[in-house]
Amino acid sequence: MADVATAAGPPEPQAKQVVYCGVCSLPPEYCEFGGTVKKCEEWLKSHHPDMHERLYSQDTINANMSTLTLEAQKRADKDAQKKAAKASAAEARAQEIKASSKVLIKRVERNKRKYVTAVQGLEAHGLELKKVAKDFGKKFATGSSVTKLPGGGEEITVQGDLSDDIYDYVVETYKDIPEDNIECIEDKKKKGGG
Repeated sequence: MADVATAAGPPEPQAKQVVYCGVCSLPPEYCEFGGTVKKCEEWLKSHHPDMHERLYSQDTINANMSTLTLEAQKRADKDAQKKAAKASAAEARAQEIKASSKVLIKRVERNKRKYVTAVQGLEAHGLELKKVAKDFGKKFATGSSVTKLPGGGEEITVQGDLSDDIYDYVVETYKDIPEDNIECIEDKKKKGGG
C-alpha cells in the first residue's frame, strides 16, 4: 500500500475578540458617531488603556487630521464643538428636571379604616419602579406593585398606611433625591351622595 501523505492545510481562522463600549455599546472605533463621546473615551481609558492609547493618542489624532483638507478640518472642529455643546446642554437639562421633579407620597383611604400608599415621581430620579416596589414590599412586609395612572405614567402602590415610613425610607436610602422634593399628601375617598 502506498503511504498517503497528509497535506497540512491552512490553519483554521481564530475567532476575533471584539471589544464593545460599556457606555454606548458600539465598538470603540465607532463611539465618535454616538452622542456620548467623552463618557465613552473615559470608559475606554479605564477599561482598555492600550486601545485608548491607540485610538485617542495625540499622534493618531494629528495623523487623521493631516489627511483632511483645511475646509474639512474646520468642519470637523465645528461639528465636535456642536456635539459637545449639545451633550452638555442635554446633561444640564436632565439635572434641572431631576432637581425640580417632586416625589409624591399619598395615603389613600379605601374602605373605612383600610388604606393604601401611592408613590409617584421616582422614575424622574432615574429609579427603576419595579425594583423599588420590590424593595418596599420586602422592607415593609406588605404587598407592593407598579400600577398605571389614567393620565399616563406609573406609580407604586403599597398596601397599608405607610406614608411616614416610606418617606423616611426614601430619604435614607435614595440620597440623590433632595428631601425638599418629597411631599406627603392625604387623599380621602369621596363618599357617594344620596
